[in-house]
Amino acid sequence: MTGKVCFITGSNRGIGRAMVEAFARGGASIIAHARKKNDAFDAEMRSLAETYGVSITPVYFDMTDTEAMKAVFKAFYQNKTRIDILINNAGVAHGGLFSMTPVSKIKEVFEINLFSAMELTQLVLKIMTRQRSGCIINLGSIAGLDLKPGNSAYGVSKAALMAWTRTLASEVAQHGIRVNAIAPGLTDTGMAAQMEEKAGREMVESSAMKRLAKPEEIAKAALFLASDDASFINGQVIRVDGGSA
Repeated sequence: MTGKVCFITGSNRGIGRAMVEAFARGGASIIAHARKKNDAFDAEMRSLAETYGVSITPVYFDMTDTEAMKAVFKAFYQNKTRIDILINNAGVAHGGLFSMTPVSKIKEVFEINLFSAMELTQLVLKIMTRQRSGCIINLGSIAGLDLKPGNSAYGVSKAALMAWTRTLASEVAQHGIRVNAIAPGLTDTGMAAQMEEKAGREMVESSAMKRLAKPEEIAKAALFLASDDASFINGQVIRVDGGSA
């Protein structure tokens, strides 16, 4: 990864935070996105940059704030910033039966988990197509593959994200850009802690390995997909779920 620049959304905690450290350890420079400016996050990113001898640049915007997002990219375009890897990690969880979930809430989940990632990716593609190279990794979920009751918002939004992954991969390969997705199982993050206890226990029990994934294990899968070792892997959804039934 040495010499490459990786843009990671939702990088202040959980899987995104693990992604920052994994790619920094691998020698990549990082553009680390968070929703709100945070002095503690800035300090943590400086510490990681010093530890691994790389550049880590925090950027801040709400994923649903189009103008704020465009303002960040306007500066990138003016400075001819390179972006080799995009990891669309930011997202929100939701659980609830369809009959009990307002459609407005479903739209909100889709806005963050799908449409904001699409909008950001369009901005990044302006850079990658000029470079004639790039790698995009979308964070899906096994909830979008093994659709079960209560997943009309989160699960279906992730299903759409993973379907879009395959469509986008077929469009941009001609520009030297690969697009893949990772579908993690239940991972030991704050999002998992928000789950109803019975549902979380059932997900763990459905895994052949009978445990949660570690954020670092998901990050390592992304590191592989972004590497030259995965140069002919395109348009795929990689399950990292401990062998879920």
